[in-house]
Amino acid sequence: MSPREIYQEELELLQIELVRMQRWVQETHQRILIIFEGRDTAGKGGAIFRFAHHLNPRAMRIVALPKPTEVEKGQWYFQRYIKELPNPGEIVFFDRSWYNRAVVEPVMGFCTDNQYQQFVQQVPLFERMLIDDGIRLIKFWFSIDIEEQKRRLIDRQTNPLKQWKISTVDMQAQQKWHNFTHYKEEMFQHTHREESPWVIIKGNNKEIARLEAIRYVLSEINFPNRGKSGVSLKTDPNIIRTFDPVYHLGHGPASFNGEMTS
Repeated sequence: MSPREIYQEELELLQIELVRMQRWVQETHQRILIIFEGRDTAGKGGAIFRFAHHLNPRAMRIVALPKPTEVEKGQWYFQRYIKELPNPGEIVFFDRSWYNRAVVEPVMGFCTDNQYQQFVQQVPLFERMLIDDGIRLIKFWFSIDIEEQKRRLIDRQTNPLKQWKISTVDMQAQQKWHNFTHYKEEMFQHTHREESPWVIIKGNNKEIARLEAIRYVLSEINFPNRGKSGVSLKTDPNIIRTFDPVYHLGHGPASFNGEMTS
């Protein structure tokens, strides 16, 4: 089989496992929240599509909020996200999340320093409350290197089917690469917790990144007949792992916590 055929076959088996997992989520009234963050063009949307493609839409939602309205700007920052949290028996995918305030907003000047500082102090407490209330929270960061991002941005600009993806932030992603890196690293340091770790995925190869993201979720959530399809649920540590503060501080081998050329 060709590499593409191998990918499609493994993806299908993993999606079968996801369907089985969702059935258990519905039957046992679980609440699953999966956050997708990362560099612009890193493959978040494509990964979410593969997660959700064969799931029951009545028990699953994809949340991609637009910029806040004037009313929402006057509310507690987390308020508009709270309305989107999973109901019993539901899986919710956040295509970006409250972590806009950790990276995008300070880089682009969309929040004040006081708002940023308040956010990084509050978010671990906020997530602790969600987890204590029974929500299962998984946080993904999709990582790519600067050259791969450049290639994908050019593709978006020249491909008429992808031009709708171009945003103000996208247009400045390359120029502000190192600023994004700084705030990304600060986000990991301030908001990584044992109960809500950051899971970092090397996304230069979109197809492998998608498979590993799905595999990680399936490996973390124990449901009946898990693995019955025969597909491996063991993640590849060369592609995906949780943030490690020791590596981040330079006490280990080449850091996995950022892009290959951060």
